[in-house]
Amino acid sequence: MPILGIVSGASRPYTVEYLVIAGGGGGGAVRGGGGGAGGYRNATVGETTGGGGVAESFLTLAGGTAYTVTVGGGGAGSTADVTKGGTGNNSVLSTITASGGGGGGANQNQAGATGGSGGGATDNGGPSFAGGTAASPTQGFAGGAAAGGGTQSIGGGGGAGVVGGIGIPSNTAGAGGNGLSSIINGTATTRGGGGGGGSSTTGSVPFAGAGGTGGGASGGVQDADGASHGGTVNTGGGGGGGGFHLASGTYLAGAGGSGIVMLRYAGEQRGIGGTYTFARGYSIHTFTASSTYTA
Repeated sequence: MPILGIVSGASRPYTVEYLVIAGGGGGGAVRGGGGGAGGYRNATVGETTGGGGVAESFLTLAGGTAYTVTVGGGGAGSTADVTKGGTGNNSVLSTITASGGGGGGANQNQAGATGGSGGGATDNGGPSFAGGTAASPTQGFAGGAAAGGGTQSIGGGGGAGVVGGIGIPSNTAGAGGNGLSSIINGTATTRGGGGGGGSSTTGSVPFAGAGGTGGGASGGVQDADGASHGGTVNTGGGGGGGGFHLASGTYLAGAGGSGIVMLRYAGEQRGIGGTYTFARGYSIHTFTASSTYTA
């Protein structure tokens, strides 16, 4: 296994493949929309970037140069029935920026917020509302719409691989959009799932949207666990929409999961930073928190 990256020619520029995922959006409160997944930007050969785009171009780094690596945190879950979930924070590697996921709409008939993937919308007896749109460049999908025409239709957050589920009236909550799988670190792992819509109720029967594969959280069940559920750390998963918890009188929705930054290049170690591994002929650097990579 290769060891230290101070090798002959280390000062020369070289190209790297990368996976840069931003923090997921927070869920909306009180039968709220699911948070959108953090933007998913991928330059791994043979894979796709978020939103259905082809793999991005490799990134060229200058040997001996220190690059700041930012790993975005997830957006906060909403704690008020008129406030959308918080937008996730961006992740950055050199010139590559992945946008934080959009927050889910809250109970008062709201569209989802725009983000890497968009947040889910809500409707409680009003007109239809659109899910949040996905950021540019392509890195995720839109959040699910709230179809209107009835009570309590809640959209799921968009995922890196799929649009968030639509809330169809009445009393339905859409699932979060699924994420994407990458083998950049030698092991196929799915990340970038959207959060499910929070519960709506008909009589005593609760409905809550499932979280998208890849770290998206399921929506909270009203009165049972209005606190909802948070997106998985270092996946960019969206937070689940919340319900109103009568016992405690609180409006709580799930926070988005933090992002991750990974890069790899063929052959022995050249750079320093993050957690270093070697798999399938590649040197791999993984950042689960903000730091520095010296090329």
